[in-house]
Amino acid sequence: MVGIDLGTTNSLVAIVENGSPRVLGRGDERLVPSVVGLADDGKIIVGQAALNQYVLAPERTVKSIKRKMGSADTVQLGDRAYLPEEISAFILRYLKHLAEEVLNDQVDSAVITVPAYFNDAQRQATKRAGELAGLEVARIINEPTAAALAYGIERQQEQHLLVYDLGGGTFDVSVIEQQGDILEVRASHGNVLLGGDDFDERLLQHLLTELAKEHRYDFKADRKAMARLTRAAERVKIALSSAPYARAAEEFLTNYEGKIVHLNSEVGREEFERLIDDLLASTLDSIDQALRDAGLQPAQINRVLLVGGSTRIPAVSELINVKMGIEPSIELNPDEAVALGAAVQAAIVRGDKVNAMLIDVAPHSLGIAVAKILFGHLTEGSFKAIIPRNTTIPTTRAERFFTLTPEQDTVEIEVYQGESPICTENTAMGKFMLADIPPAEDADKLRELIVEFTYNLNGIVEVVARDRSGKRHESLTVSTTAGKRVASLPERQKHFTPELEREITQAVNSAAQIELDLQAHGKTKDAAKLNKARHTLEAAHHRGDENRARKSLEKLDDLLYDLEEREDE
Repeated sequence: MVGIDLGTTNSLVAIVENGSPRVLGRGDERLVPSVVGLADDGKIIVGQAALNQYVLAPERTVKSIKRKMGSADTVQLGDRAYLPEEISAFILRYLKHLAEEVLNDQVDSAVITVPAYFNDAQRQATKRAGELAGLEVARIINEPTAAALAYGIERQQEQHLLVYDLGGGTFDVSVIEQQGDILEVRASHGNVLLGGDDFDERLLQHLLTELAKEHRYDFKADRKAMARLTRAAERVKIALSSAPYARAAEEFLTNYEGKIVHLNSEVGREEFERLIDDLLASTLDSIDQALRDAGLQPAQINRVLLVGGSTRIPAVSELINVKMGIEPSIELNPDEAVALGAAVQAAIVRGDKVNAMLIDVAPHSLGIAVAKILFGHLTEGSFKAIIPRNTTIPTTRAERFFTLTPEQDTVEIEVYQGESPICTENTAMGKFMLADIPPAEDADKLRELIVEFTYNLNGIVEVVARDRSGKRHESLTVSTTAGKRVASLPERQKHFTPELEREITQAVNSAAQIELDLQAHGKTKDAAKLNKARHTLEAAHHRGDENRARKSLEKLDDLLYDLEEREDE
């Protein structure tokens, strides 16, 4: 497995050998120009050869195709129009062959990088390009993330870092100056008696206060009960990092005077944040002191690193962002760093022992459309992010919302991806209805619902909306694939068996790869026939026409068989 940086101007392929990543190349050819051209003899050329002909034949040469990835824009080479992912596939296949030549071994899988700002249509187009090139795309990762992996090995940056370390028992903040591979701590400050345990203690005292309202019992003198209460408090704290409410529940906590005590108390995130607000605020004093000691202003900090389990508390990152004016960021290393980082990730996926760990992030915010009543007027179309951009994935986040009126019992959940506060300026991912929302306990109050997003490493997002009591719930699964709903696929599967789906997928992928190979060798007529047969099958598949799909599949299989027979002759 290799790592590939599919760049706008240049592309690279790298591997990890003996624990160290290296870029592969023929002689001095390490940076491969991301250029594809059609030579005089009708063959496809890639890299330096294509770049060399650009001045002479720009009409037969394509550059910077990466900017068109994810779009339906085509480029013309000769008498054939190509999609951006098809052009990119030529580049990826060139890198594949380069690696096979250097390694003298077959290369069939890769980790490919994309810009962090790439939307999901662009990411899926990149994955498709890899598949067309004959590669199994093991992972698509962000370029800055890949650079960070390489950064852990080749420290070549000059910057000031602020490390905010809030663990279970202690807190410290450090200002570090980095000069190449030298890291120097300029200043440190903190509190050895501040951490997650103190947050647990605040929650514990809150739970004891709640129990005292119903029970005249000295829980503090009951070590077993206190241990269970402490455990419950910790669980609540952890749960509130990803949900607006959490329930502390311990059955048969203790008994006294013939009474059995059960713990069943709900805590809201806002309530928890109020309980620890002064503790978090005290960490800002440490930041100020460390910056003064280092002789720096917040604007001079290039990057903030949040370390320690307690930084998962949403209020922590919000506090730091407001204080420093920047979000945690990853800076790019030199040209080869992204490819090297991709190689490191490939080694990790392969199971090799590498002294690095990849923490990927959501490249775009995910959330829903909300409506508000302002000055007596209904304002619709505002975007509320539930998973903010740069959130570490996999992750699960939830927020609470309310109906506009106490009588409203149905809401439409519209899911969007983007950074604009206006929904129409973001990418629509799908929508669904939550109906029959039960009224609040107080009939005059607004009905409450919880919307939860779960984002996994494969770019699949599940959205669940439920009422506060959990009696009603609906869900939507979206693939980060050009904003299309995965939930719509089962409708097509009513017409296609799993076996037929698999046969169609295999035939289309095989045809696409052979088509590119034919085009690369100047066999344009055969490539055109294969292209037509493939698109006919894809169209029938898209329409859900099983009869037409089966006939088209049979014709495509026959054509593939004929081409294979002719190749063997």
